[in-house]
Amino acid sequence: MPLSDHEKRLLAEMEAALESEDPRLVSTMTGKVRTRAAGRLLTGAILALVGMAILLAGLIAQVIAIGILGFLVALVGLVFIFSNLSLGGSASSSRGTGPKPSKPKWSSRLEDRWERRNFDQ
Repeated sequence: MPLSDHEKRLLAEMEAALESEDPRLVSTMTGKVRTRAAGRLLTGAILALVGMAILLAGLIAQVIAIGILGFLVALVGLVFIFSNLSLGGSASSSRGTGPKPSKPKWSSRLEDRWERRNFDQ
């Protein structure tokens, strides 16, 4: 008997949650090799350096279009780098499969510190 659409959706959510929580287990069970985002980080670094070189070439040649192109290439490289750093090395955690644990906001932490400092005296 085939699975219903609801059951398929629940199974996909469970798989995504397992993959985001323990990618090592998933790679062991499926036989797929999961690499860190080192390849994407390297690509981002290379793009950023090439973009800066193109930007400098545009400045030297005094051609605005080349400078803009170099800026955009460097920006894409930096986006690659920072998106991988914020993901913690796993591309599967970007799916947003479940509620993330909430951290105290910066402003609320400051307010707490202010209250402790002024009212605990």
